[in-house]
Amino acid sequence: MRVRVRVPATTANLGPGFDVLGLALDLWNETLWTPTTDGQIRVTVSGEGEGILPQDATNPIVTAALSLYNLMGVPCEGLRVHCVNRIPLGSGLGSSSAALLSGLLGANALLGEPLSPQEILKIAIEMEGHPDNVAPAMLGGLVVSILHDGRVISIKLPARARRAPIRATVVLPEWEFPTEYARSILPRTVDRQDAIFNISRSVLVVEALRTGDLDMLGKAMADRLHQPYRLPLIPGALPAMEAARRSGAAAVALSGAGPSLIAFSEEWTPEIGEAIRREFERAGLSARVFHLRVSERGARVLRR
Repeated sequence: MRVRVRVPATTANLGPGFDVLGLALDLWNETLWTPTTDGQIRVTVSGEGEGILPQDATNPIVTAALSLYNLMGVPCEGLRVHCVNRIPLGSGLGSSSAALLSGLLGANALLGEPLSPQEILKIAIEMEGHPDNVAPAMLGGLVVSILHDGRVISIKLPARARRAPIRATVVLPEWEFPTEYARSILPRTVDRQDAIFNISRSVLVVEALRTGDLDMLGKAMADRLHQPYRLPLIPGALPAMEAARRSGAAAVALSGAGPSLIAFSEEWTPEIGEAIRREFERAGLSARVFHLRVSERGARVLRR
């Protein structure tokens, strides 16, 4: 049996929804799994991370898969895994969550699906440490996650954009900004008014995405909990955000912890991506532009 797993990119936080909101995007990593009996683990990688990611059992996808084999108490007799990666590494687009889910879902399928999708998601959240990328990658669409009685509850919310589809322009500068570091620079406590500022706007972000109200999204996509600390450390990011708005973006924010910026608009307007890219270039960074749709579909497992 061969198994193919598809997992989408994600953008987390969405401005004020720090560690709470996440949105799946139509950019997919794919893995093709073939079980073997020779005791060997072989990994091939094409696309993003080719020549960088390990091609053995230390590959993050295989590490996740083997953790599930261990959890189930089943020895792995051998694997051949081919990865087609389209989500850039370290981009703020959920590449690590996509790798984690790819491994868990691939192993679960090869083992005959002993675990439900909800159980896989629970394990993935525990392994990742936070749900804001893993949950939308698994469920698709717009997802909100909360911690209740020591466990995470993730709910997919309506994001149908009744007025018009919402388009996303993502611009990724060539700048290393590890998530661990991006988290370490945040203050341990926040001002009450800043908390109120973010809570109120998070509600409006959800409503704006549900209705496709870009004017509302532009008003709501402000943040006081993480972007003021992260944006100044990314060369060109602050003027790039302003350039995006001048070029027609209704709303713009860091994608996840960055360094990517994500801009929302009714149509894909080339000027938005180019304006952001030019500001990064003025700061000495090359940058790539992605034009993406929201994906209502989450991770999928296909058998061949």
